[in-house]
Parts: sequence; C-alpha cells; structure tokens
Amino acid sequence: MNPKTQVLSIKEKVGYSLGDLAANLVFQTLVTYLAFFYTDIYGLETSDASAIILVVGLLAAFGFNPIIGTLSDRTNSKWGKFRPWILYTSIPLGVVALLAFSTPDFQYKGKVIYAAVTYTLLLLFYAANNLPYSALSGVITGNMSDRNSLSSFRFVAVMFAQFFVQVFMLPIIETAGGGDKAQGIEIVMTWLAIIGTLMLLITFFTTKERIIPKPEQKSSVKEDLSDLFKSRPWLIILTLTTLIFITLALKGGSYVYYFKNYVDKERLIYFISPILDFLSGIGINFFGADPLSAGFGLFNAGGIVFMIFGIGLSKRLADKYGKRDIFNLFLFISTLFITVFYFFTPSSVELMFVAQIGHGFFYGITIPILWAMIADVADYSEWKNNRRATAIIFSAMMVGLKGGLTIGSSLVTSILGAYGYITKETAQSQGTTIEFIPQPESVIEGTRMLVSIYPSIPFLIGCGLLLFYEINKPMEIQIETELKQRRTE
Repeated sequence: MNPKTQVLSIKEKVGYSLGDLAANLVFQTLVTYLAFFYTDIYGLETSDASAIILVVGLLAAFGFNPIIGTLSDRTNSKWGKFRPWILYTSIPLGVVALLAFSTPDFQYKGKVIYAAVTYTLLLLFYAANNLPYSALSGVITGNMSDRNSLSSFRFVAVMFAQFFVQVFMLPIIETAGGGDKAQGIEIVMTWLAIIGTLMLLITFFTTKERIIPKPEQKSSVKEDLSDLFKSRPWLIILTLTTLIFITLALKGGSYVYYFKNYVDKERLIYFISPILDFLSGIGINFFGADPLSAGFGLFNAGGIVFMIFGIGLSKRLADKYGKRDIFNLFLFISTLFITVFYFFTPSSVELMFVAQIGHGFFYGITIPILWAMIADVADYSEWKNNRRATAIIFSAMMVGLKGGLTIGSSLVTSILGAYGYITKETAQSQGTTIEFIPQPESVIEGTRMLVSIYPSIPFLIGCGLLLFYEINKPMEIQIETELKQRRTE
C-alpha cells in the first residue's frame, strides 16, 4: 500500500479516540471506585470484594483476552477484522456496566453472587470490545509518526474520561442520589452507558483498516504463540504493562480511602474554599456541598489537567529521542512524585496537590508511548517472522493490563483488610452509624502506604526492565523502512 494512503485525517483520529473515551468511562470507574463501591456502597466484606476482583479479573486476563485475540485475528468481514467487534459489543458493554454498579436488595450471599456474575460479564464484554479496538491501532496505519499522533489523540480522550470519573463523578453521584450513593451511582452509570455506546458506534463508522496481512502470512495459533514467547520485546512490554496497571489500580483505588480516613478535613476545607468560590463565580458548580468529595475531585483534577499537558509533549519527544528512552526517563520521575506521599502529614494538603500535579505531568508523557510501543512490537514480530498477528499481541498486552488491574485492585481491599479496615457490613453488625465509620490507626497507616510506597515498587521495577528493551530509535526506523518495502512489493 502506498504510505501516503496511510496518513490519517483529523476526523479519523478523533473518531478513533472516542472509542477510548467510551471504554475509559468504564475502565476509570473500575480503577477508581470498584473497591470503594463493593465495601462502602454495596456492603461486601473486604475479603469477599478482594476474592471477586482477583478471581474474576484473572479469569478475564488469562481466559477472555487470549480467546478474543485469537478469534479477532481470524475474523474476516467486509468491515475488516476488528471493527465488527466494536460494533456488535457496544450495546452489551453499556448494559452490563450499568448492571455491575447496581445495588439490588439481596441477602448477603445473593449480593456476592450478583457481584461476581455482573463483574464477570462486564470484563467479558470489555475484553470483546476493547481488545479489538486496541488492535485496530496497529492496522489503521503503518506510519510510526502518525501512530504516535494517533496515540496522543487517543489518550487525550482517555484523560477526558479520567477527568470526568475522578473529578466530577463522586460529587455527581452524591447530588444525583440526594445523598444516597447507591441510587446516585445507578443514575450516573445509566447515562454513561448511553453516551459510551454512541461514541463506540462513531468509532466504528469513522475508522478504516489499512494494513491487511498477505495470504502467505497466515499462521496457526501455535505459530503465533511461539513467535510471542521468543520475542524479548513482547515479554518485556507484557511485564511492564502488568506492573504499570498494578500501580495505577493501587493508588487510584486508594485515594478515596486516603481522603476519607487520612487527610485533615479542616485543612482541606481551608485550602479548597477559595478554589470552589472562584469556580462558583464562573459558573462551575459540579462539586456539591461535601468538602471531601470536592477535595477529592479537585485533587484528581490537578493531576489530570497536567497529565494532558504531558500527553501533548509525548509525540514530539518520542519522535525525536525514541519511545523507549523517553518512556523510561519520565516513568522514573513520575514515580518520585508517588513516593513522596509517604512523608506527608494529614495537614500537608498543599504538598499533596503539588505532588499529584507533578506526577500527572510526567506520567502523562509516558501514556501514549506505551500503546505505540505495543504496536511497534507487532511490527517487530512481523519484521522478524514475516507473519503478522496484531490482535494476539494486543491480547497479550491486555492480559497484562487486566492482570495488573486485577492484582492492584484486589490488593487495595486485601491490604486494607489486613490493616483492620471496618466495612459497611461490619459496621452494621456492630451498630455503628453508617454515615461515618471511624477506622483504627492501623488502617490510617495502611492507607498512607497504599498511596506511596506500595505503588512505587512496580513502577521502579518497570524502569529497570526497560533497560533490556531493544527497540530503540534506530531500530524503530529500520523496522518501519523495511516493512514499507515488503508491503509495496
């Protein structure tokens, strides 16, 4: 194919990015609120919540993703390999997302079963939708610079979804439910399901698959798997993806507990009051009356806004210096801004916000690069083996993503349980007022560790792994040049 025909229009980049905006309305909700929803809204014990998140998540990671990757790589239709999956799963994904965050009035055992079933269905349809969507980026263009640009568009959309979920969602839940979080989250998820479905349909209608493997490149599942496990770049990226999402789930799922149980409320109110007054003066009144929800939202907002600035620099830096080196440098710097949370006292509110902003900016530079690197691994495999298996490579990365998310999310609840966290169910059995459940000092220390030391460890291990990743800037150029020659022969 002529390389010029692979240049993407702004319309197609925006259309593609809406798919990630839709998916991340679900994904960011899982990262930020799933543990809190199970323990503090739905009323599961930490041990049951942890077991559901871990078992179902590992089933999805090691069961759903490889199967869907294999099937989508072998899908042939007038729309291509991957776009049909986006079309046919868009509505079911919205429906099960709503069901997973609903709170039917069952007995406790029924609640556990309902949570396990709906979470299983959610991860199944999420994999069936998001894995082909991610693989689509590997066949939408073979131009690596345009691929970097597409990733930047995509992850600006991700940041918008993250901004909504982490900044506005908790206050909106409070407002929509009139203080009843269970009712509020059902109302919010209903609207998110409708909006997300529409955006996925736009992605289907505005994108095109351009890289079509030649018939002689057909391979068996055994050959695809053999290629994978012989590829050191793939093994490194798989491990790196797992480590990154362990960290994101650990700290992302812990912040709501951190604000609820550790941050000094009076100092927080003092700090955010002028900000809320200013926002109110210009007509922004989304944060509600609860200072903890408002503080939590503004805290996340600072990180996400500067994360978007970081994403904006990503393509330029990756094009100039190569993905590997830029990713490693800024992943390490962003880790330092996580670690410093260990040293903050409950009243160090200003420093907490500054550290969150610093982490957001430097981590933002790495976000588009990871997914562009995964597409590069697909090119590397084709370059080495003369066979292309885009979806199975992306499915392996989704194993890392889901595995990391699962491990990190289950660690949040299991670590809190180990430190003695008192859940809604336990508090009710003890006759404690549900609106405020005082936690022991051990839980305060556990929450502090969950947003600092524990999530720093996987990031640092990832930095070390990247020293052995061989696809640097010169190899990127070599692979792109030689594959272009093969595809035009």
